[in-house]
Amino acid sequence: MSSDRIDAESKVSGNQANIPARIRRELNIDDGDQLRWHLEDDGSIRVQVIQQQTGTFADFDGYAGEEPTDVTSDHDAWGVDVE
Repeated sequence: MSSDRIDAESKVSGNQANIPARIRRELNIDDGDQLRWHLEDDGSIRVQVIQQQTGTFADFDGYAGEEPTDVTSDHDAWGVDVE
């Protein structure tokens, strides 16, 4: 990547800077995503986009057990120990 190339510019207002729309679209940056900033030894800045996981099942890895389940009878009792 050439350091002479300028893709977009924005102004700083207070402690905030806008990300130009073209850059947001190119990197698929959405509300809630995080930007991780790295200050390089030569004074340049590297920014890494950390995209948030969304939705009800974002952290769900799935069922990896070997016990068969029957959704019609086990649905409401899943994970509940019956004594």
